[in-house]
Formats: sequence, structure tokens, C-alpha cells
Amino acid sequence: MPLLDIYRAVREQTRDQRNSLKANDRSLVWRLTEVFTRMWDLGFTAFGGPPVHFQILHRRFVDGVGGKTKWIDEQTYQELFAICQALPGPGSTKMLFCVALLHAGIIPAIFAFLIWSLPGAIGMYGLSLGVQRVPEKLPSVVYALLSGLNASTVGIVALAAVQLADKAITNKLTRILVILGACAGLCYNALWYFPVLVLIGGIVCVAWDMLLQQRIGKLKAKWRKRKDKGSEGAAEENNQGESIELEQLPQEGPAEGLQRRNPGTSLKSRTSMERAVTAEGSSVVRSSEDGPRTTATPDDNTKAHKIPVKVGISIIAAFLASFAIIMALRGTLKIRTLAFDLFANMYLAGTIIFGGGPVVIPLLREYTVQPGWVSPRDFLIGLAIIQAFPGPNFNFGVFLGALAIARTSTPTIFGAFLGYIGIFAPGIILAVGIQSIWRALRTRPWVVSLLKGINATAVGLVFTAVYRLWEIGYLTPEASNGRSLADEPWWVVVCAVTYAESAWFGFPPALAIVVGAVLGLLWYAAVGM
Repeated sequence: MPLLDIYRAVREQTRDQRNSLKANDRSLVWRLTEVFTRMWDLGFTAFGGPPVHFQILHRRFVDGVGGKTKWIDEQTYQELFAICQALPGPGSTKMLFCVALLHAGIIPAIFAFLIWSLPGAIGMYGLSLGVQRVPEKLPSVVYALLSGLNASTVGIVALAAVQLADKAITNKLTRILVILGACAGLCYNALWYFPVLVLIGGIVCVAWDMLLQQRIGKLKAKWRKRKDKGSEGAAEENNQGESIELEQLPQEGPAEGLQRRNPGTSLKSRTSMERAVTAEGSSVVRSSEDGPRTTATPDDNTKAHKIPVKVGISIIAAFLASFAIIMALRGTLKIRTLAFDLFANMYLAGTIIFGGGPVVIPLLREYTVQPGWVSPRDFLIGLAIIQAFPGPNFNFGVFLGALAIARTSTPTIFGAFLGYIGIFAPGIILAVGIQSIWRALRTRPWVVSLLKGINATAVGLVFTAVYRLWEIGYLTPEASNGRSLADEPWWVVVCAVTYAESAWFGFPPALAIVVGAVLGLLWYAAVGM
């Protein structure tokens, strides 16, 4: 079969490092097949949420684990990581999409996104069909099982918060922004609050790096200079009357004194070899003996599918226009369908969620449970299950969309589709648009400062998510809306054990979640409910 032959050829080709830079010269079918061979398993095996997902993508596409080709280099990966962390939406999903976009183009990137997200999305839709048929009051053992899953979920999200904070905190200011973001998120909760809070964090960081830090540094320098002058004056007073004759000073030879550089040979004799990076991203080594030679790097194959700047700006403008129109209709129309409100809420959530999966959960609760579309019990059931699913946590939107639309005569798969598109589209669209102008923006210090502040504040909101999940994680037949885990010490133990398993003993998150479920069943067997 021709397709099978292409698959085998691509598999052999991509195992040879020398062929890594030839991928962009291939046909669309070839590139689609290459993306499939490198990513087909991720939708079934990528457990653990964004922190683990980023590690998987780094090993696969930067390190080239398994003898396969490296699609991008370390610098490109770090820049993509910064973009994905600073923009709203699912972080690891945007990273995978951007890596595929740079290497193979827009159509293979969309194909990679579907490979990555569809297995988990289909699983969550199937779960929604089952939840719709579950009776309102469940057996006590089921509540114990779900409470164990929720408690272990809190432990996993807490670990994610700590790991993200370790990366986001680079100085005292970012540490302060993380703390303030967490505290401010605890004190108030509204639809507009999180994006405004994150934007304020970015502006504060820009103001400090661009203005205040320099002025404070100058004031400190002046103060130190005055202090030094004062100490020098005191020393001169103490040393009055004591002098050193000129003849007593040691005479320095030419080797000990300052030597003047010969202006005719200074530029030629500084180094025998210097390394420069060309505008196209390839590394050029200039040697005084061998002459210039070009060394290919994995970054060379990230140019052929670069989005033009004009196209990227148009994409960003179109997205902002669509967002403004949807929000305007959402706020002005008095008669709206549930399908429109569902899509608008998911589109809003996908636009304003910074920090990835851990932050999306409590926000989606506000957007689906508070309007009465999804019951608190069903929400917590989905929350318990999504942590044990592979792929992005944003697939939770599929589950909630199907349940929300089930109240109408519209097929639930339509609600699942609205949830899927609404929550994923904003982050993907913005990532494509920003990537086109990133090469120009990354040289601007204020952009780097803005992203740093946004990232630090968003990480603070992850700690807020830990608290909010803690407050609704304990389910009982009498309190299906959820109670605080602190009401029963056993769930605190489960949360702590899950954290320790993943942080200190290397347990995969999915396995830690399963252990939490088992501990919940053991608690039921011991004390009942």
C-alpha cells in the first residue's frame, strides 16, 4: 500500500539525524505521516498535566530520545515555552502545536493537535453520557472513591503549583508577584478579575524593570559615592603630615605597567576564532585559518513554515474582533440560546485563563455550575476523572459542554463540540499569531518583562486553584456540592501522600491518582460514611 510505504520510509528517514533538516522539503503527505509517527501515542500516554507534558515534549523533540531527530533546539524550545506560559489557554497543547507548526507547517500542526487532544476528549464525552444516567444519589462507596480521587487531585495540582513557581521565580519581584497573585485570587472571584490581575502583574514588572529599578539603582550609586567620599576625606585627615617621596615609589617595568594597544592590529589579533549567529538562525564559525563555514542546527528547519508577520497580525486582529463581538452580544442580547451562552463562556474561559490546566478547573466551575447548567456533583465527578485521563485538562470543557446542553433537545455531542472549540481555539489562535512577530518582539526588553510578570502572577493563581479545589473536594451523600477536605483528616493524609509520591518518589501522576482512589476505598471499608 502506498500509505504504508510512506509510513515506513518516514520512520527510517526520521531515525537518521542527518535527514532532520530535509523535512520541510517534503510533500504534505510526507509531513503529515512524519507528525503521526512522532506523536500518535501522546494522546494515550501523556498523563500528569502540563509540568509532565513539557518534559515529555522536551525529551522527544529537543533531546531526540530514542535516536530520533531533533525538531527544534534548546533556545527555540525555551522561547516557545515563554510564549506558551504567557499566553492564555492550555500551555502544553500550545507547545506541541507550535513545535509541529515550525517543523511541518500549519496543516500538520492542526493534525498534531487532533492526535494530542481527541483521545481524551472522546473519553470525557463518553463519561458525560454515563454521568447523565447516574441516579442523583450514589452509593456511599462511590462518594468515598470520588473523595479519594479529588483529594489526590489537590495534591497533584499543589505539586504543579510548586514546580511552576520554581520556574517563574527569578528574582524578588517575581516572588512578590506570585504571592500577591495567590492572595488576590483568594480574596475575590469574578469573570473579569483573573485577566485584570494577570495584566496588572505584567505592567508592574515592566514598570520596575524599565523605570524604577534604574532610578533606584542610580540613587543607591549616588548614596554609595557620597559615603565613599566621606570615608576618603576622613582617611586623608588621618594621614595628614605623612607623605611618600617620589623617589621611594617602586619603578614599574613595561610588563607591569599599562600597555597601549597597537591600533593597526587590534581587530585582527583579538581572537583566532569567533562564533556568530546569522540572521537566518544558522550558526557560522569564522576561523582565521580555515575561513567561514556554516554548521547546521535544528533551528534551521524552523524557517520554512514561519508565519509571515502580516498574516500573524491579521490573525491576532481577527481574534480580538471575534472576542469583542461575542462578548458584546453576550452582554447586550436579552434573549440568547443556551448553546450561544455555552460557547461564549468557554470562549471567554479559553481567552482569560493563564496558567493552564490547574487554573481552568475552578474557573469552569464558575462558568457552568453557577448558572445551573451542570450540577456540583457531576462537576466533581468529572474533576475526579479528568486527572486520570491522558492529554490536556482542557478536555474538561468537552465533558461540561455535553452536560450543559443535555438540558435541551439539542444532541449532547453538539455541546461537547462547542466546549472543545470554545476552550481550545483562543490559545491556539493567539499562539500562531504571536509566533509570527515573536522574533521581533523578543528583542524588546519591555516584552520580556511583561511576559515575566504575567507568568509569575498566573502561577500565583495556581495556588488559588489549590485552595478552591481543597474547599470542594470532600463528597458525601448529604453534601454532594462538596465540603472542605479539612473536615475529614483522612483526606488531608491522601492529599499529602499524593504530593509526596509524585514529588519525592517519582510516582507518575496517573498512578498517584489511582493510589488516592484506593485510599478512599480503604477509608470506606474502615469507617464507612
